[in-house]
Amino acid sequence: MLASTILVSGCERVEPVPSTDVGADAIAARAATEAGPVEVVVETSQGEFVIAVHREWAPLGAERFLTLVESGYYDDARFHRVVPDFIVQWGLAGDPAITAQWMNAYIPDDPVVASNTRGRIAFAFTDPGTRATQVYINLVDNVRLDSTGFAPFGEVVSGMEVVDALYSGYGENSGGGLRRGDQSRIVAEGNTYLDREYPLLDRLLRALRG
Repeated sequence: MLASTILVSGCERVEPVPSTDVGADAIAARAATEAGPVEVVVETSQGEFVIAVHREWAPLGAERFLTLVESGYYDDARFHRVVPDFIVQWGLAGDPAITAQWMNAYIPDDPVVASNTRGRIAFAFTDPGTRATQVYINLVDNVRLDSTGFAPFGEVVSGMEVVDALYSGYGENSGGGLRRGDQSRIVAEGNTYLDREYPLLDRLLRALRG
């Protein structure tokens, strides 16, 4: 486990960046023995929604998401990809220095146990074995994603109307996805770029374990 001390908004933060050896067997074993979902409260510029993280669905994805939440990685991020009747995506940090530390900290794939139905959350990725920080919530039933390896690890259990209300006017133009989009300016400049070029994007103010 690596760790770096970073200044964020004037406060000293320690962002733990895991190595590629994430102890997959140990994480899976723990998921099998821990009962019940873990709730994460997400505060946004549109209001609040709650995600129930199910470790038994996708142990490695669940563990990574909770690590990112607990480290404050997602705080002050922008919902940079909101496509009506498809998904809401986020996961590039507002500070490009933090994004750079995490973006290649990949975790192995989980098998797809739960389907990509409306309200469920999973990691975005390009090739197998490249899940890192970006996640998406399904706005509709996207079961076609199941066969391509997108493994949900949780679901919105409260506040889905907030997710539906996130600004979608830019569609794929404000960075887009990992596969066909161009996120290079977000990676390089972070929120400075997004706030200048796409000022109407909604914000993830902070995410906290419930």
